[in-house]
Amino acid sequence: MAKTTALPPGAPAKPAGEVPVAIGPAPQSMFRFEPHHRGRSSFLIPRQKPAIRWTMETSAPITASPTVSNDGLVLGASHSGKVFALDKSGKLVWAAATGDLVWSTPAIAAQGTVYVGSDDDNLYSLDGKTGKVMWKYHVGTCQQTVGIGPEATRCDVDAGPTVGPDGTIYTGGDAIYAIEPDGSLRWRFATGAHVASAPAIADDGTVYAGSQDNSVYAIAPDGRRQWEFRARDDVDSSPAIEEDGTVYVGSDDNRLYALSPQGQLLWAFTTGDDVRASPAIGRDGTVYIGSFDGLFYAIRRDGTLAWAFRAGDRIASSALVDAAGAVLFGSQDDRLYAVEPDGKLRWSVELGGDVDSSPILDADGTIYVGTDDGKLYALKSQ
Repeated sequence: MAKTTALPPGAPAKPAGEVPVAIGPAPQSMFRFEPHHRGRSSFLIPRQKPAIRWTMETSAPITASPTVSNDGLVLGASHSGKVFALDKSGKLVWAAATGDLVWSTPAIAAQGTVYVGSDDDNLYSLDGKTGKVMWKYHVGTCQQTVGIGPEATRCDVDAGPTVGPDGTIYTGGDAIYAIEPDGSLRWRFATGAHVASAPAIADDGTVYAGSQDNSVYAIAPDGRRQWEFRARDDVDSSPAIEEDGTVYVGSDDNRLYALSPQGQLLWAFTTGDDVRASPAIGRDGTVYIGSFDGLFYAIRRDGTLAWAFRAGDRIASSALVDAAGAVLFGSQDDRLYAVEPDGKLRWSVELGGDVDSSPILDADGTIYVGTDDGKLYALKSQ
């Protein structure tokens, strides 16, 4: 029987100051692979243009990024409201239904539990082997929980989720939430508008997240605000944290921001349109980001442009950086691009719809990505 946890918004379930920064087993996978959201893969993008190995067709667009479990399952979600697990041949192992669209990327905890958010205002905990609902946490107090419109979307759980090293699940909706692995509330941090930005977690437990109130927030492990940085428009991009603590995040004001761990502006890089993709950080410190202007940018640590690559349409897909510094990302021109570390095209593959999902790379070189044609693709070089 699924458990719905409905604690009063704004009231921490644990007293402030009693939340330790614990280090435990690393989560298996999530949006941007790990809690810092650097977007780095330890594998290599294929040298040769891959072919479509198989597809799994759903009835609605896929904008969530796939994830791969330690058991070899490929997890995905679509706007059909379903979360699904496939084996690596593309065979369906299980599927779980939510009550509305799913934009959220499934996150896999250390022990294999799957967490995913839905626009029905719930965060779901699923058994990773069967898809059975273990519990669900209802976010906010919106009167309209499904559909479109301001009240229907304010509490949507489409941010993350991100799993911290101690197993805490961080997500957004009408606020920023920290949820215990048993489905109880650790804390809720109120924001001025919807949070669609997957929180990132620093080594010291600080939580960084953006909001559609134009702000980036830094929140202490006990749920208290450390600082707030104001952009000039919505912040739907998820932050990424470099090893030195620098926080990179995009905004609908056309900028990529670099912020110090204390919230000071280090620099801002201006593109030609909204920046909703999340930054990827190369091992040499280069920051990679796509923009709605159709350009994919490589930006040096000092905020200057290293190179730019033009796609055929807007870029909402967040890039993957492979072990050798090549990058992989999608575009709304229906293509998946592999670009060399110097900005030259390695190859591109045309798929059946906008590629807003962020691609992932498996150890054998297989690429998994979803598109707006409702298909999850597995691509591999011959």
